[in-house]
Amino acid sequence: MLYADEWSHSSFMKPRFLPEGPAVLISRSRSILVIADLHLGVESALSRKGWHFRSRTDDRLSRIITCIDDADPDLLLILGDLKHSVPQVTWQEARELPRVLDTIRRRVDLALLPGNHDVGIERYMEEGELLPKNGVLIDGTGYLHGHTYPSPDLAGHLILAGHHHPVIHLYDEVGCSLRGSPAYLLGEVDEEILQIPSVDHPTRLLLVPAFYEYAGGIDIRTIPESGISPLAKSVRIETAEVFLSDGTYIDTLGALRSECNF
Repeated sequence: MLYADEWSHSSFMKPRFLPEGPAVLISRSRSILVIADLHLGVESALSRKGWHFRSRTDDRLSRIITCIDDADPDLLLILGDLKHSVPQVTWQEARELPRVLDTIRRRVDLALLPGNHDVGIERYMEEGELLPKNGVLIDGTGYLHGHTYPSPDLAGHLILAGHHHPVIHLYDEVGCSLRGSPAYLLGEVDEEILQIPSVDHPTRLLLVPAFYEYAGGIDIRTIPESGISPLAKSVRIETAEVFLSDGTYIDTLGALRSECNF
């Protein structure tokens, strides 16, 4: 069983969860504020389908700034899907992305692990900000968006990934599902499935919920069968634990699945 305070084999490191994001702060020799799946520009994509909403980009930016001010990190690391539309860059994204990124840069260094929605994002990133899509190791922790196989360099480390939009559906006493809440999934992975080497220490995965407030998501109980990524398929259910966006421990993944007859 993987316990919540056993986050790193190399040195003690316990993430700090910021529910106002959701965001998570990883602190070792550097402090790295991590967010995932902003989907800026999603409103223009929805409008093409007949759903008309005002842009909430400024609201999301305000939450980012709140997290930065609270955590005072050395780096803001975005785990992909900074923008929404594929395969093009929409007028909304072209208008809003430069302003958002410049506002962040005035407060903290930033970097992006590109996701499957980030087609064309390179034109808005400065030198050194765009990282490899199969992930990087920074200060002993691995990071990637989560739609690809991870780099072998991440084997044996804690890996933070986005892409999966994990949520947990809680049920009332009569079995009715309440609204899904953003949640984190922490567990070991099967290195063979991920095509990375097995080393002396297990490779661990922390799935980070989406920053986009209307992203919806996949119920954490179903992620291993979702087919959404190699990472999802690789989760060792018997080791996995579930946490709310403020870090509150919920239960093991196995126990939650048993409640729903998985």
